[in-house]
This record gives sequence, C-alpha cells and structure tokens, in this order.
Amino acid sequence: MTLDVVILAAGQGTRMRSTLPKVLHRLAGKPMVRHVIDTAQGLAADRTHVVIGHGADRLRQALSDCEVRFALQAEQKGTGHAVAQALDGLGSGKVLVLYGDVPLIRRETLATLLEGVDEQHMGLLTVTLPDPGGYGRILRNASGEAVAIVEHKDASQKELAIRECNTGIMAMTAAQLRRWLPQLSADNAQGEYYLTDVIAMAAAEGVKIVTTQPAQALEVEGVNNRAQMARLERAHQRELAERLMAEGVALLDPARLDIRGSLTCGHDVEIDVGCVFEGDVELGEGVRIGPHCVIRDSHIGAETLVEPHSVIEGAVAAGRNRIGPFARLRPGSRLAVGAKVGNFVETKNVELGEGSKINHLSYVGDASLGRDVNVGAGTITCNYDGANKHRTEIGDEAFIGSNTALVAPVSVGKGATVGAGSTISKDVPDNALAVSRGRQISKADWPRPTKRQEP
Repeated sequence: MTLDVVILAAGQGTRMRSTLPKVLHRLAGKPMVRHVIDTAQGLAADRTHVVIGHGADRLRQALSDCEVRFALQAEQKGTGHAVAQALDGLGSGKVLVLYGDVPLIRRETLATLLEGVDEQHMGLLTVTLPDPGGYGRILRNASGEAVAIVEHKDASQKELAIRECNTGIMAMTAAQLRRWLPQLSADNAQGEYYLTDVIAMAAAEGVKIVTTQPAQALEVEGVNNRAQMARLERAHQRELAERLMAEGVALLDPARLDIRGSLTCGHDVEIDVGCVFEGDVELGEGVRIGPHCVIRDSHIGAETLVEPHSVIEGAVAAGRNRIGPFARLRPGSRLAVGAKVGNFVETKNVELGEGSKINHLSYVGDASLGRDVNVGAGTITCNYDGANKHRTEIGDEAFIGSNTALVAPVSVGKGATVGAGSTISKDVPDNALAVSRGRQISKADWPRPTKRQEP
C-alpha cells in the first residue's frame, strides 16, 4: 500500500505569545514541523501533506525546500475539518495523521502503528498518563476494545478518571477516511469537527481499532507555550547527550550541551560545558572542545584542541591544530595539520599551511599561507577596497612582524621577513626583508607640555 502523511499545522498557537506560527518555533535549531516532516520521510511516505492556515505564507516560504504538498484550512474548524482539506490529494493506500507541534514522535513508533492498518483495521496511538488533564480519553467496551474517544471538555466525571489518553495520531486507509469524514458533526462543546469521532464510526462499522503506545510519553507531548517548548528542548538534548556518551564521548556536563543539527564524533572526544553545535559537525579522534564554544558546519580533525569561547563556522581543521581561546574561524577557513589560530584571531576564506601560526589579535582574510609561516600580533590583511575582495599570498617560512598591514592584492615570498609596524602594498621577493614605517626621531631633553594653570 502507498502511504500519505497528513501533518496538521494550521493553528495560531496564541499561548506562544508570538507572531511566528507555532510550528515554526525551533527545537534543536529546526522548526518543529520540519522534525515531523523528516520523520515522515523516514517512513518512506509517498506523499506528505501539510495543512496550513494561520501564517500560511510564512509556512510556504519556510518549507519551500521540502517535498510536501500544502492544503489550506482557511478557517480553523477542528482537526476533522483540517484533515478534510487534504482529502482530494490522497492516494488509495494508508493515511497517517500527525501534528506539526508534536516534534519528537519517533519513526519506529509510527511504523508499528502502521503495520496492522487495512480495510478491517485502523491504528490509534494512545498514551497512559499519571495526570491526563486536558487530554481526550479512550473509551473501551467490555471486551477491552477501543470504541470511542471523548474529549476532556465533553467527558463525564467517570470518563475523566480514565488515564489512557488520545494522542491525536492515527492511521487508516484512504477509503475509510473518505467514508468517515463527511459524517463528522460539530455538535459538541467546542463547535468543531473532531477527527477523533471517526473512532466511534469505525467501531460501528466493525472496523477494529488497534491501539499502540510510544516507548515514552515524551514522544507525543505537544507544544502550546514557551515552558513546554523549553521542556521538550532539554529533554531532547538530554537524549542526544545520552546517545553520545553511549558512543564513548566524554561530556563534562550532559545537561549543558546543545546540538542543533548532527554531531559525529570519533573515539576519545571530550566536550566541556556550554558548547553549541549547529548544522553538520564532525569531530575527529581525541578532539577536545573547551567550554562555551560554538561550532557550525565544520570538520575538526584528530587531536585538535579548541580552547574556550571560540566560534567556528564553515571551517576545516586537518588535525593536531590549536584554536583559541576567543578565536573566530569564519567560512572557508582551512587549517593544515599542526596549524594554530590563537586568541582574538579572526580568519575568513584562508588556507593556513602546515605548522603555520597566527597567534594573537589578528585578522587574516582571503589569504593563502604556506607552511611554517609566523604571523605576528596585530597583523591584518586589507582584503577589501570598498568594492571588491583581493587575496594575499604568503610563502613558506615567511615571518610577518607585529602590527603589519598587508594591502591586497599582494604577495610575500618564501622565507621573506616583514618588519613590525609595516604597511606592505608591494610584493616582497623570496628571502627579502621589507620594512615600511615612518622614521623614528629622538629629541634629547625635550620638555613635555604641562597643563595650563587657570587664573
């Protein structure tokens, strides 16, 4: 059977107190609804439908790179009405209904739910909670079979005592859905068309409702406010941290780690507190990351030390490098084996050769440095002329003195030396000394100005 996934994402989310549609709020660096879309893709869904309403244009834009079909729910009249908006686009196989504000549902849980769905069976995901307040309750007959769901606001006192709750996630065939949706009624406390009413319709037809439960309740927890968002964020980060530690990564405090993308680690990696990893990050064997670093879309090679408060984005460190503290590697920074970028150094679009060092208080951008180059403190490459970027080329074993300005385009030859305080705007030959600075004048016994006395 084919599989259609319908993701409900039309709600406003007023309790978030935000102009941003609720499902676009980020969990682990990614909009909640994209977590759900990714899970659907993991199920090899033939079609994924996203039902949009509030903030529809923003959702279309945010998900423009996703292979999804949009269905517009112009008026929010309940979950049954929302699913109906996608009805015309469904195939003839199975249909799975998910929610854009329930981001942590696992693919394995949904695969189990889908297994038994056919024309004689539908699937319903339930969860048993110690405090079921606010949730719809699962009603079962004397034989223990699920036969209906009653919403919290419509439930009797006896029904409110039931602890097995509806998660809203269900699966059925498209044919079943097409039969049941037109029969929904808005005759309830909310005046809405509840998708949950199809459970009673299924039972009345003799279609068996097969219930399954997630491994943990966290999977089906939705987000309605900032506090719930923060709780899911920390729970998700803890799960990621546990996975890393099981793979042998040393986390000095698992509670103070944020992964907002994918993090791949070799053996004997150590990560200190307060670090943030965004996009795709790879850490080689023996890498140590100091506290409060931010690393984004980068590869850090084996035995590299990243010292505290460093920011690394779009960079590649080949291995045995030393970075920081307080270093900033911007996109295009590539460090060969043994290269060093020290404290308060910024690099951008730079090739730094094997064993080369930029140790202190420098900016090096749009440049290629050979092996064993030493760049003194306070050096800058003047790479931008106000309209275009230009490159600086520095040969092997060159020595750049402190407080040097290299005005690109310019090259410094192999083994060349640039004296401290120089402004270099012309090419320096191999093995040459280049000095460009004002002449020093000393005046003996020079009287220093004194402050004028007021009368």
